[in-house]
Amino acid sequence: MKKSKWLLFAALFSLLLVLAACSGKEEGTTTEEPAEGAEETTEGSEELFEVSVTNEGEAIEGGTLQVAMVKDEPFQGIFNWELYEDAYDADLMEWASNALFETDGDFMLTDEGIASLEVDQENNKATVKIREGVKWSDGTPLTIEDVILPYHIIGHKDYTGVRYDTQFQNIIGAEEYHAGTAETISGLKKIDDLTLEISFKQLSPSIFYGGDGLWTYAAPVHQIGEIPVAELIESDAVRKNPITLGAFKIDKIVPGESVSFVKNEHYWKGEPKLDGVIVKVVPSSSISVAIASGDYDLIRSFNATKMAEIKDLENITILGRPELYYSYVGFKVGKFDTEQGKVITDLENTKMGNQQLRQAMGYALDIEQVSEVFYENLRERANSLIPPVFQSFYDGELAGYTYDPEKAEALLEEAGYVDVDGDGLREDPNGEKLEIKLAAMSGDATQEEIIAFYLQNWADVGLNVTLSTGRLIEFNAFYDMVEADDPEIDMFMGAWGTGTNPSPSGLYGEVDAFNFSRYTSEELQSAITAIDSPEAFDTDFRAEQFKIFQQHIEEVATTIPMQFRYEIFPVNKRVKNYNIDYADATEVHEIELVADEPVAN
Repeated sequence: MKKSKWLLFAALFSLLLVLAACSGKEEGTTTEEPAEGAEETTEGSEELFEVSVTNEGEAIEGGTLQVAMVKDEPFQGIFNWELYEDAYDADLMEWASNALFETDGDFMLTDEGIASLEVDQENNKATVKIREGVKWSDGTPLTIEDVILPYHIIGHKDYTGVRYDTQFQNIIGAEEYHAGTAETISGLKKIDDLTLEISFKQLSPSIFYGGDGLWTYAAPVHQIGEIPVAELIESDAVRKNPITLGAFKIDKIVPGESVSFVKNEHYWKGEPKLDGVIVKVVPSSSISVAIASGDYDLIRSFNATKMAEIKDLENITILGRPELYYSYVGFKVGKFDTEQGKVITDLENTKMGNQQLRQAMGYALDIEQVSEVFYENLRERANSLIPPVFQSFYDGELAGYTYDPEKAEALLEEAGYVDVDGDGLREDPNGEKLEIKLAAMSGDATQEEIIAFYLQNWADVGLNVTLSTGRLIEFNAFYDMVEADDPEIDMFMGAWGTGTNPSPSGLYGEVDAFNFSRYTSEELQSAITAIDSPEAFDTDFRAEQFKIFQQHIEEVATTIPMQFRYEIFPVNKRVKNYNIDYADATEVHEIELVADEPVAN
């Protein structure tokens, strides 16, 4: 296996952040010994999960890999890297990825993929050069126009996605093109049929992770180049028959339910060993039975709440790794002005504008007990918005909001949130009834129990927190409401898959549509800007700016981290070899099946 990362989340925010369902992708850790035939994690790791498995038996020729995607609602089915908005569509697209770059074990771009990158730091330029002879799944050669097209999709004034953000605007000419005062992005210069030169306002170390505005996916000009940008998201080219560069190509889509892939005979790395892959949505309520019956070879988005039901099965090996992820509770303290294209923070006139109220709500949450009881200690309380896997930038000394109801009550009293009428619930500082509306995602029965537990945590300190719309909200509708600043939402529980670039730019910047709490300040913006500034080529400087970012967010508490987690991959023993280590992950074209039938339990 080559040092490449199969699950390359390189797109969202230029290796940007993908939406992850707080209820739909519950993974965790285990303290069990490695299963027979499995390898332990790399030396020095404090974790006990296996990251690879080798199963005995002769590999068959071809075969179809059966993959389960654990999800309690249909997937959206936006098969376009410029337009998709959640992790489920990203997972589906990975089988037919249009990624240009591969990454190493430190998540830095390498020259081993379709494209190579040369950075001219002094002149704020980068050169992207694609391999000769690479073809799309329909046999059409990949050209540099296919590399340029995504920039003109994202930057277009009619673009309906969320990636026209702080980093994208770092490209020279992007803002003029978006405003309609220029027909193209002036910072994009075609050198020849294989080479693109990009000029930026500034460069930082983020460029080596796919940041600073660099886009890391191609789009087929010959298929979608003539489709108006405003119509692209509903086009057949995105929804039904996308052309791709990956090891497999889409053969059949049952909207919201399943995607069938067949091998791409034009794949640039050679013919895949499998004939095809079928990915099906499987409800969390039935996934454990399906795994025990041997119905699926790989399981994606497995719920940690189901671990007890599968941990003793003999027909699988459970692999796991620290996930590039955190869950959080966010407080609405402003709006996103679509005309100005920026966040407008209004702490004075929003219900959640009081800092002590937000801090108290963080201390009131008994996340530690949730991790123990509901996730069997397969999750841990998060103290930061930077996952620990990014060791150079994660602030392990940050205290975070550990469970402390007495402190929560003291903060509320000090801020003037007191029980005026003796009903056990606190009024606001003006003596008015206080009802706080929480948006949380739907899931299985366990998810309902967890949210009910959190509501009780807040009630225990005298806060009346109720559910927006009166119930848990389906995943897709949840993020639509949050992004639209729905008045029914005062606070919300979400999660981010951070991708391989740890920069908070794209999520917490002033012009970022994904800045869902709608909080910005001079100090916050200064830190975000500095993290991706030329000065950040000094590693110590960049680490210090990350620290400032984490400390500031902890203090203002507009977004409070909740949990870190592990990705868990139940792998049927029908799979020959499988590795999920970030530095040496099995590429999809390498996956094989063995001749023996799965062992049912």
